[in-house]
Amino acid sequence: MKSAARTAKSHSRSPKDRAIAWLSRHWQRRETALVLLPLAPLAFCFALLAALRRFLYRHDLLARVDLPAPVVVVGNLGVGGAGKTPLTLAIVQALRAAGWRPGVLSRGYGRLRGASEPRPVFPHSDPADVGDEPVLLALRGELPVWVGRDRARAGMALLASHPDVDVLICDDGLQHLRLRRDVEIAVFDGRGAGNGRLLPQGPLREPLSRLSRVDAVVFNGAPDARALAAFPGGATFDMRLVPGAFYRLDNPEIRCTADDLALKRLHALAGIGDPQRFFHTLERMGLAFSAHAFPDHHVYRSGDLMFASREVLLMTEKDGVKCARFRAVPDMPEIWALPVTAELPPAFFNFLLEKLKWTQNSSTSSSAPSAKANCCTRKSSRN
Repeated sequence: MKSAARTAKSHSRSPKDRAIAWLSRHWQRRETALVLLPLAPLAFCFALLAALRRFLYRHDLLARVDLPAPVVVVGNLGVGGAGKTPLTLAIVQALRAAGWRPGVLSRGYGRLRGASEPRPVFPHSDPADVGDEPVLLALRGELPVWVGRDRARAGMALLASHPDVDVLICDDGLQHLRLRRDVEIAVFDGRGAGNGRLLPQGPLREPLSRLSRVDAVVFNGAPDARALAAFPGGATFDMRLVPGAFYRLDNPEIRCTADDLALKRLHALAGIGDPQRFFHTLERMGLAFSAHAFPDHHVYRSGDLMFASREVLLMTEKDGVKCARFRAVPDMPEIWALPVTAELPPAFFNFLLEKLKWTQNSSTSSSAPSAKANCCTRKSSRN
């Protein structure tokens, strides 16, 4: 069967989105594009401010919060998604299997309302209130999820509401230095470090030298040579996102395979950090479709989906969370969402469990069985 993504269409809706798309294209060049050279002074100022902020936290000149449970941060150095949410879900499942009781913290990117105060997330929560990825985590993870711009406050609120939780997973947050952490995991997707430059001249929020302070690096795609060079001898792991069965957005109990969709006229929609990753997944599944790329965390309107009227629309599960509210809109196309699962080697989970065990044992000489009791007096040196 011939598989191809017909001409991809960009659906950026504002000058800001178009500017970000233009920058992203140039950021992904191996060498710094000449058109980005005028941004070098801004990148230099950004680097100075980021270094000053790290210095202030490292020397306790800015207050940090130590939560009464170990904290695992899953983050990335660059802007945009890299596969952190599927990795977070895989970690949650592994910790549960090992007897831990995890909870998840998130900033809640894409929130339009109530962004200042921490709040819980439920499977039925409105992504406009809490963000798209937290709703997906609540749906798939079936565990306590709290969002807040201040992850430390969100963590305290989660633990107060769920005293049985004994480990916190922070979906994103490498740069949220106010929250002390016990394990840091940096994730890169196939885009790697791009041109290796800091914002706005490149895609990085922190320099690659930041990797010297993380515990592990996970590559969701081909390993990036510059990231490897900045993390010599460190623990690196490969991750693969495995697609599951498609499910109907208006009735998730209805499932189908790629073969069931192959003879239909298909459109594919993706509003994630790297839309091409979703399109390549569909191609590998043998599907031919017209591709439609939207900005990451795009706030969809019903009209955004009407290009596929009377045809079939495929989308990521993250987009499906935001588009579920359109199920009753007249003339809405047939929509199928594709869930993915992160697969990692057993060595990764063994590594993580050993790190948590070390944190647990080093925090106190007590032999109490409760992980939370063992971590209450913990003082992490991480910043």
